[in-house]
Amino acid sequence: MEGILAFEDGTILHGRGFGHEGWVAAELCFNTSMTGYQEILTDPSYRGQIVALTCPEIGNTGINPEDEESDRPQVSGLLVRRLSTRGSSWRERETLDVYLRRHKVLGLEGVDTRCLTRKLRTLGAMKGVLANQGMKPEEAVQRAREWAGLGGKDYVAEVTCTKSFEWDPEGKDFPGRLGSERETMPAVRHRVAAIDCGMKRNILRQLRAEGIQPIVFPAKATAEEILGAKVDGIFLSNGPGDPSVPTYVHQMVRELVGKKPIFGICLGHQMLAHALGGKTYKLKFGHRGGNQPVKDLRSGKVSITSQNHGYAVDPDSLPKGTVEVTHVNLNDGTCEGLQLKGGGAFSVQYHPEAAPGPHDAGYFFRQFAELLDATKKRG
Repeated sequence: MEGILAFEDGTILHGRGFGHEGWVAAELCFNTSMTGYQEILTDPSYRGQIVALTCPEIGNTGINPEDEESDRPQVSGLLVRRLSTRGSSWRERETLDVYLRRHKVLGLEGVDTRCLTRKLRTLGAMKGVLANQGMKPEEAVQRAREWAGLGGKDYVAEVTCTKSFEWDPEGKDFPGRLGSERETMPAVRHRVAAIDCGMKRNILRQLRAEGIQPIVFPAKATAEEILGAKVDGIFLSNGPGDPSVPTYVHQMVRELVGKKPIFGICLGHQMLAHALGGKTYKLKFGHRGGNQPVKDLRSGKVSITSQNHGYAVDPDSLPKGTVEVTHVNLNDGTCEGLQLKGGGAFSVQYHPEAAPGPHDAGYFFRQFAELLDATKKRG
């Protein structure tokens, strides 16, 4: 079936539709990762976005349940240069086309993803409509212009869990893929409240691999409820949308600072910044992919990182003398990490759990475990 991608500025790109039939309006973005399309599709941070993958062929390894980072695709739509209709992996359980159709997610192949990427890099993030049901181009452009955009909507409320639970790698909630490795997992040394703003499953696996038992809480949980669970620390997860919108998370984190050790990733980094008095702003086209260079300002070490965010922390808004910027992006100088001076709370803008992406930054989970050890030792 024929399909189109309409930009709010009137640009039309043509392609062939796959997956679900219909139309959807969302923010257009691109991801430069060469692998891991299933993890990208199921990352809750992509809620409200149509994602273009710059890797020229997608679908060649099919879909399997072990590689999902949530229980369904979270993207509003998928754009690819070429769709592979046959998977070539022994782990495949269904094709990408069937998977998207089953979950009612639209796809478009044959799109000039290079043109799209250059356009977004030049002009910035744009609103768009993906349609593969015969919609006229002028109607699609109008619908793109009428879409409200990501700002102002609480996407965290759409992806967070509905009640708290203790994560089990073999359980039905946020299932893991540890399998027989579960028997070799280290003994649990700490219980940590993991605030689910749109959490990826691999974060929970990485915490557990460091001897940390995650107790998952909804994003709207109160500080009182979290402290009542007698946890040793707080983890703030990744998630979608404008970080200034879920003010209930800001307030909850503000009440937890100084009471328990805190570690935040991506949106969790931005939530910590807001709780400490900082502000965030929208990036021109965001950082999405597995090749972002980040420098640790304390050691000078550079890591290649996995990232997925469209907003950044304004370092000038952080309280002087209280909060320290620890990491910066070497491409554009944006804030990629911060910590509360004196210890007790730290965060990074990128994804040390990868899935997909390089594992350069995986040491942060160990660093969090060591902070919990030191805090418990002090009593």
